[in-house]
Amino acid sequence: MATLSVPDITINYDLSGSGPRLLVFNGSGGTIEAAALLVGYLANHFEVLIHDQRGLGATTVPAGPATMAEYAADAASLLDHVGWQTCNVFGISFGGMVAQEFAVTHPERVERMTLLCTSPGGEGGSSYPLHELAMLPPAERQEISRRNLDSRFDDQWLATHPGDQAMVKLMTDRALAERSIEQRRGELLQLEARSHHDVWDRLGLIASPTLVACGVFDGTAPVANSQAIHSRVAGSVLRIYEGGHMFAYQDRRALPDIVAFLQGNELSDPSGDPLPAQ
Repeated sequence: MATLSVPDITINYDLSGSGPRLLVFNGSGGTIEAAALLVGYLANHFEVLIHDQRGLGATTVPAGPATMAEYAADAASLLDHVGWQTCNVFGISFGGMVAQEFAVTHPERVERMTLLCTSPGGEGGSSYPLHELAMLPPAERQEISRRNLDSRFDDQWLATHPGDQAMVKLMTDRALAERSIEQRRGELLQLEARSHHDVWDRLGLIASPTLVACGVFDGTAPVANSQAIHSRVAGSVLRIYEGGHMFAYQDRRALPDIVAFLQGNELSDPSGDPLPAQ
C-alpha cells in the first residue's frame, strides 16, 4: 500500500500485477481490502491500480460534502502520481458512476472501459437510492437489500442456491460490521454524492471503446439503465448476464468477457440480448 496527499485528503492506493494498465473503481462502501479477490483476478491479466475512494478504508474522510467530480479528480491525481497518462478503466456499481464521471471529464485518458451494474443518473435512470435505506426498519431494510442484490432472492430461492445464500450472508455481515463514527461519516458522504450522480447529458463525450454489462435480475441498477448508457455511448457494447447486481460473480462468463474486452479482443456474442443460463 502507498499514499498520495491531495489538498483535502490522503489517498490510500495499491498497485499489483503486470500487463496493460487498469484503473479500478470500487462500489459503494468498497475498500481495497474488500476487493482483494477481484483485484487478484484482474492482476493476473493487468497492472491494477486501485484506491480507497475518499472517506473509505484507509483514505481520509474529507471535512465537508463530497461530490462525484471530486471522486473523479482524485483518480486523475492518482494517475498523475503513478505516471500513467492513459489507462483502461473498470468501474463497478458506484465505481461505474465515478468511471463515467472520470471518462466524460478526461476522455483522452481512457483507452478502454467497462461499466458494470451501474447507472447514468438523470433522465437515463438512477440506481436504487441507498441513502434512504438507513431510515427504514431493520427487517424492511434487510429485505430490500436482499432484493437489490437479485430480484429472485427470497427465502425459497436462497434455500436451494447455496452460492447465492453465501453471497447474501457476506453482504449482510459487511453491512453489520462495526464502524467508527468517522468511518460511518465517510460512507454517508459517499452515499450523498451518489444521490446526485448525473452524467446523462454528457455521455456523448466518452470516446473510448466501452463495454456496458449488467445482470438481468439486478434490483439496484436495472437493465434499462445500462441500456440507456449504451444508447448514448457511441460504439459501446452491451452485455446482459444471468444474475443480479453481483452478476460478475454469478455468471462464470462475465469476468472472462470483461478481461477479453479490456485486452482488445472481440466478444463471442456482442448482442444486448440476455444470455441464456448455463
